[in-house]
Amino acid sequence: MSRVTEQQGHHHPSMVATDQGHILVVDDEDLIRETVAIALQDEGYAVSVAESGTMALSMLTSTVIPPEDTFNLAILDLMLPGVNGLDLCRMIRHQNLDIPILILSARSSETDRVVGLEVGADDYLAKPFGMRELIARCRALMRRYRRSRALTTETILSHRDITLYLDELRVLIGGREVALSPKEFRILELFMAHPNQVWSREALIDKIWGGDFVGDRKTVDVHIRWLREKIECDPSNPEYIVTLRGFGYRFS
Repeated sequence: MSRVTEQQGHHHPSMVATDQGHILVVDDEDLIRETVAIALQDEGYAVSVAESGTMALSMLTSTVIPPEDTFNLAILDLMLPGVNGLDLCRMIRHQNLDIPILILSARSSETDRVVGLEVGADDYLAKPFGMRELIARCRALMRRYRRSRALTTETILSHRDITLYLDELRVLIGGREVALSPKEFRILELFMAHPNQVWSREALIDKIWGGDFVGDRKTVDVHIRWLREKIECDPSNPEYIVTLRGFGYRFS
């Protein structure tokens, strides 16, 4: 069984990767952090833990961790000392770290869930939670991540003023480079590979998040709104991603 590892100061622990994947658990409550870590270990995952957002960011952005030991999923508590969970999530996405993020929080309102999704989380689980549900969500997130990375066959996609360089993970709009989060990039990639096709929310979840998605389905609307803000001249009157009420979205 792989062991739980925890960063001390600026020292990066040796981390044992497994075929199942490597998960970072970030929570300032010792009992929750260790209980979650042990449960994930029992399922065959390699687990590292951090008790603060600052510690977690250092571990996620480390350049001394071997590629085979990089993380496949981050589980973040919102109420963290120093850098809180929302800010940590923003920092991860700002640095374009391509890793699924599951937020854990005692805040369970719809507004809290939407805010978590808007800053780049892939799923949101309210405390208290069942360990079986947590493990199921972790499995689903990592399955969807691996599946979505194998979506494309072409290396460059072009549509009107937008050009996607898939190998370089770059987007140019009218010759100007635009920074997209991993999920935004994959949604735009899917749209550009199938121009004029109408995509329902359920179809987008199946393609981007996976058919076993168990989170809040409003994450689709959040990501579409976020993507529009980056590629549309007027996001409230979009030219590329058009809403067809009652049907879904069309890229044209």
